[in-house]
Amino acid sequence: MAEQQASTYEQLPPNPETATLDGRNKYLGFWFFLGGETVLFGSLIGTYLGLRAGTADGPGPADLFHLDLVFIMTMILLTSSLTSVMAMINMKRGSHKKLLGWMWGTVILGAAFLGFEIYEFYDYYQQGLGFGTSAFSSAFYALVGTHGAHVLFGILWISTLLIRYRKSGITLTNAPKFNTAVLYWHFIDVVWVFIFTVVYLLGIGG
Repeated sequence: MAEQQASTYEQLPPNPETATLDGRNKYLGFWFFLGGETVLFGSLIGTYLGLRAGTADGPGPADLFHLDLVFIMTMILLTSSLTSVMAMINMKRGSHKKLLGWMWGTVILGAAFLGFEIYEFYDYYQQGLGFGTSAFSSAFYALVGTHGAHVLFGILWISTLLIRYRKSGITLTNAPKFNTAVLYWHFIDVVWVFIFTVVYLLGIGG
């Protein structure tokens, strides 16, 4: 089996994810998709900035946010981006086993981040911050919740690829799929950096 995979890799070009027309089309088309996603999150962030002072009689950012928890979440998500980079490096090297290992690491870290986010939402709800409590709460849950939904989608997407191609080796067919999934994962990591800055740091700092 190892010899067969090694032989398969020897026939692959240095960048199998964009070696075919289909791979290049996936790569280009996905950037257009991410452009639309950028507009979506830009709108949500702009809405939050416009409404964050509207706390009504409910708690505000300074009353709720815990920088230590959010910092841990941020480090987990940034580390997951690093593991996905390692996965791509090993894909280019032809190591199918290491590709799968690093990608599973990304999935586990993403699930950990999502678990912390669910805990965060539960804690805020217990402190009286429901979705309809105030303009601030609605904007906050819409923005951070949409990002969390994207993280969940990314986890399911990558997990599906890992299960489907667990024995196939690296091919010109699945390499573009792994590459676009990792691009998506990097995108939601970058969005979280903006959320961390705009929502949490500004919220705690006033």
